[in-house]
Amino acid sequence: MPLRTAVFALALERFGRGSILELDEEGIRSARQWTPPQRWPHTWVTGGISARVSIRESAFTARDGASRPVRIYTPMYAAGPLPMVVFFHGGGYVLGNTKMYDPLCSFIATSVPAVVVSVDYRQAPEHRAPAALNDSVDGLRWAHDHASTLRGDPDRIAVCGDSAGGGIAALVSHAAYDDGGPAIAHQALIYPCTDATQSFPSASEHGTAPVLSAEKIRVFTEHYLGDVIEPTDPRVSPYWRADLRGLPPALVQTADLDPLRDEGLAYAERLADAGVPVRSTNYLRTVHGFMSFPGATVIGEQARHELVSELRRHLGRAPLSVVRRPVPDLAD
Repeated sequence: MPLRTAVFALALERFGRGSILELDEEGIRSARQWTPPQRWPHTWVTGGISARVSIRESAFTARDGASRPVRIYTPMYAAGPLPMVVFFHGGGYVLGNTKMYDPLCSFIATSVPAVVVSVDYRQAPEHRAPAALNDSVDGLRWAHDHASTLRGDPDRIAVCGDSAGGGIAALVSHAAYDDGGPAIAHQALIYPCTDATQSFPSASEHGTAPVLSAEKIRVFTEHYLGDVIEPTDPRVSPYWRADLRGLPPALVQTADLDPLRDEGLAYAERLADAGVPVRSTNYLRTVHGFMSFPGATVIGEQARHELVSELRRHLGRAPLSVVRRPVPDLAD
């Protein structure tokens, strides 16, 4: 792998927020709060937060009555109604938060342009499968139902996520199809988790890879599944859904040095075999998580632009407004 990626991976392992292999439940709750500092050199690695996006918090009521936060990114100089991207963060269903994805979500918001709604779904081990999926489906429905107050277009919605969030985006697409909506125009799956059995060759071939190892995947999976649900259950493993016909067009981006590589590629193949339009790109010489640290890779910029290019193509590019002042957010 490139020297810059190797150096970053080593620094992350030594000085990062703590490995899931070493965290108890209290440590997990603490680690979830971590966000990268928005100052150099961190922004050189993660990318900065666009100044052309307003960011605000809102909330929706999940099916069990619980209130769940969402983080909303709205382009300030684009006239609505805009397409919408419902985003699901990574972290193995255990770690991660919406704020740490500010650089990526603000990039998507300005580059499409689109309103990005990032769903703060409940996480394990406090909330086992399929809690994350249920919250995420409910978040999609809330975004669709409130599109007009978000300056969004309910008829142009995509889903997107990375790692565990990529798997969730795929599963949300399944649920929306089965339930008759909301209609999803595109699903962007970034190095997605699609097979909780970890039975594909890359799981062992890159089992000791930096950033995400086979042992870390095992611990994440145990936290999320527990003894509640089987790893082949299509509510946690999109690869194991029997029929993939009728699902929305997909982009699947994988990392060649990633234990999850083959399950992402295999899912893309199954989608294509089912007649779903698919663009699948395996990025060479890079590791899991590359979309969150583009500056530490040699492919980060290309991967990000492929992502927004596919979103724009399937959502329809919204025309830029000629106004020279920010468009204010509307109240909920």
